[in-house]
Amino acid sequence: MEFLTDYGLFLAKTVTFVVAVLAIVTVIVSAAHRKQDSDDPDGELHLKRLNEGYKRLKENLQQKLMGESDRKAWLKGRKKAKKAEAKAKKKAAKDGETGDEPESPRVFVIDFNGDIKASDNDSLRKAVTAVLSVAEPERDEVVIRLESGGGLVHAYGLAAAQLDRIRAKKIPLTACVDKVAASGGYMMACVADRIIASPFAVLGSIGVVAQLPNFHRLLKKNDVDFEVLTAGEHKRTLTVFGENTDKGRQKFLEDLEDTHVLFKDYVSERRPSVDIQAVANGDIWFGRRALDVHLIDEVKTSDEYLIEACDRAEVVSVSFRRKRTLPEKLGLAASAAIEHSVWKLLSTLRHRNIQ
Repeated sequence: MEFLTDYGLFLAKTVTFVVAVLAIVTVIVSAAHRKQDSDDPDGELHLKRLNEGYKRLKENLQQKLMGESDRKAWLKGRKKAKKAEAKAKKKAAKDGETGDEPESPRVFVIDFNGDIKASDNDSLRKAVTAVLSVAEPERDEVVIRLESGGGLVHAYGLAAAQLDRIRAKKIPLTACVDKVAASGGYMMACVADRIIASPFAVLGSIGVVAQLPNFHRLLKKNDVDFEVLTAGEHKRTLTVFGENTDKGRQKFLEDLEDTHVLFKDYVSERRPSVDIQAVANGDIWFGRRALDVHLIDEVKTSDEYLIEACDRAEVVSVSFRRKRTLPEKLGLAASAAIEHSVWKLLSTLRHRNIQ
């Protein structure tokens, strides 16, 4: 037991020292990096060629399934084929034939992982802007890999509007849903020309919900007054601390209903095959059931769709990532160090208890 106490004290001192050093370094370098951060406010554009990734995965498995002699022969043949390909490209460039070859179609893949505030909105906006600057309507396609259970109406309305920009440019848009696209998530998905979902993906929830606690009776019981002063009859309908009225509730419900009507109209305009009265009740459907009510067009995972796309086009994942500042990096490093130290201490204590 004495060993554990000494070890715990030593570990606590070490962690405190590391955190203190990192905090001092963070303060010193923060000012130096402010200008650098302001020079690049949009972050970095990241491209990942999925064709090459799937090809490498296939080749790695092929190699592992081969015997030693077959692997050597295969690698030798692959090296020879690459040399011949490079030589042919060089000759074509020398003869001026490169410009005569038609460009292959491209599939641009954008990922959106939505929380209640649709925090990926900024990255989505930049990715869509970048893609639209190079995409050709008659040749290219955009795929949105979408995962979201919905959230704030105005935030998801903006996210859906970003996808509407692609549709307005007459560029085919496909939405792939592997897990969930419900409520605001489905508002985004319905913009696409085609919606593809995995067999048990959750879709729908075409409804509107709002909820808030009210502490008026608790405050009244404790003789605490709370006043809400407004200019405008409907400036505040329901409050958290004030006394809510039937008139205020009625107005709030009318606003919810109006939002629901806008939601239904939005889906109907983009998916006219959907019986909106049958599906706009807030219910959800799993992938196969969603196909029956025309909420989606095909049951398939995003992996299946993109692997098939690699056979007919160049598939490129496009994303924007904000550069982390040095203080942020140091903060993450400190958090990781603390988490590791705590985990190590708990593991040691657990091991001692087992013994």
